[in-house]
Amino acid sequence: MKSLDLNYREDELGILRLAVENTREAFVTIDQNHKILFFNRAAEELFGFGRKEVLGENLDVLLGEQCIKGHKEAVRKFLEGEKKNLTHDEREFTITRKDGKTIPVVFSFSVAQLNGRHYFTAIIRDISELKLCHDRVMKSERLAELGQLVTEIAHEIKNPLVLIGGFTRQLKKVVKDEKSLAKLDVILEEVERLEHLLNELKELYLPREVDFSVFDVNTLLEELYLLAIDDCKNRNIKIVFESDADEALVEGDREKIKQVFLNLIKNGVEAIENGGVLRIESRKHDNYVEILVTDNGPGIPEKHQAKLFSPFFTTKKHGTGLGLSISKRIIDQHPGFSISLDTVKGKGTTFKVTMPLDDSVEQ
Repeated sequence: MKSLDLNYREDELGILRLAVENTREAFVTIDQNHKILFFNRAAEELFGFGRKEVLGENLDVLLGEQCIKGHKEAVRKFLEGEKKNLTHDEREFTITRKDGKTIPVVFSFSVAQLNGRHYFTAIIRDISELKLCHDRVMKSERLAELGQLVTEIAHEIKNPLVLIGGFTRQLKKVVKDEKSLAKLDVILEEVERLEHLLNELKELYLPREVDFSVFDVNTLLEELYLLAIDDCKNRNIKIVFESDADEALVEGDREKIKQVFLNLIKNGVEAIENGGVLRIESRKHDNYVEILVTDNGPGIPEKHQAKLFSPFFTTKKHGTGLGLSISKRIIDQHPGFSISLDTVKGKGTTFKVTMPLDDSVEQ
């Protein structure tokens, strides 16, 4: 009978060990001297250490200085009777993996006593994805609130701007003095600049829904090329448009994609100093098309590249820093679309937009 009980007990322990070994939570058990006795598969994945590297080692190998100090103090108080209960609800802290990456986690403790000795088990769960989702929700809520605020402010500002612009245009019809006309032109330029800024803010924080349709991106690029010729000529810039196919059909919001390429062309023009070349290229592949907008300006410093698509980031004296941010958001609204850049100091910058070809029509 004892043999049966012992076998049953061993089976029970085996099942329990198997369950703990295969759970998604990391289990780390230590003795009262902080020596690591158990380290399951999830703990290996979480901390980046193999169990052979940590079993028998002090807990210091896993936890940072501040964390280990607090943990050892809590264990000491528990063993000396100053603290009656070491178990508690889940708490958050940050661990540092073997590769140096920091991960937010929640953990809880359990304490067991066997043969007069205490054993402590930490149950740890990675909450990186949870944090990311929470941050996204918070960001979305903040953007919605900001979008509403921007809309209200834009409405309050746009009405007087329309009046200022209207009265200025009327004055231009009756004023004959050249100096006064020049000043009125400056007023109109500033009115148009502010109207453009308000439209960009609305597009960034309260964008309209994407209106999908199939269109030829090469035709769109040719239209933009023709629109940009005069401005480039005035700036002593040569603009070139090249396409390796007559047609490249994509599915997306034509007006929004038009805005993306307008922003990229404008960026390229403004980057070129003392004349140069702006090149627009369309390269058609089996199931996607690449659009390259290349300037031969000074290039973008490495320290600025990571921030380039961030709202309000600009290195220009008079720029708003919204064009590329809006362009990135528009591209992100289109499944399968992507935008990237390649820049070389002193040689220029290429923005590349990749779009899947529409597969409903044979091309």
